[in-house]
Amino acid sequence: MTDTPQSDQIQVRTLLGAFWTFPNLLSLVRLALAVPITYLILTDQALPLLLSLLGIAILTDFFDGRVARWSRTVSEWGKVLDPLADKGAAIAVTVALVVRGSLPVWFLVIVAARDALIVLGGIILARKRGIVVMSMWIGKVAVTAVAITLLAALLKADPPVMTFCIWTTSTLLATSFIAYAARYIRLMRGEASTRPVHKVETVSSPS
Repeated sequence: MTDTPQSDQIQVRTLLGAFWTFPNLLSLVRLALAVPITYLILTDQALPLLLSLLGIAILTDFFDGRVARWSRTVSEWGKVLDPLADKGAAIAVTVALVVRGSLPVWFLVIVAARDALIVLGGIILARKRGIVVMSMWIGKVAVTAVAITLLAALLKADPPVMTFCIWTTSTLLATSFIAYAARYIRLMRGEASTRPVHKVETVSSPS
């Protein structure tokens, strides 16, 4: 019996859980906010509005995971959307600040390369081992450092402050990448992880 669109949807839902949940909606809002935030940075105007939108984005990041746990709506979609929203927003804001001349191009390369490689590793791990992993604490620290650096650039901090933020953040990004790479290698080899992972069982279509 051939697969139908409905059966495909059932398989995706079984593997990744419900998509339209309130926590996932918060992640999507954070990703959508990257558009007006980027525009306001590039035009270098309306700083109060810009900071307000950034505050809303930070609140969605703070609450989406917590709401998912409180409401017991944690899903594999959420594990994908949450970091995707973080990375998408961070890259968009960083690009805008580089274009504006507030950050060096090499900092953007580090942020983008690290995020792209981590996402690629996650995709390979999910396809090869059927595992979706949660973020590591060092990754959260690095993301926080990126946010502080972006905020300092937005507020046009003094050069010594910007230099400290940029180099500290770059070091944390490199350290977190090494930690993620080591974790992925262990999981690909079938070794035990030091953090919880979720094993996704393959669902076969009825034939």
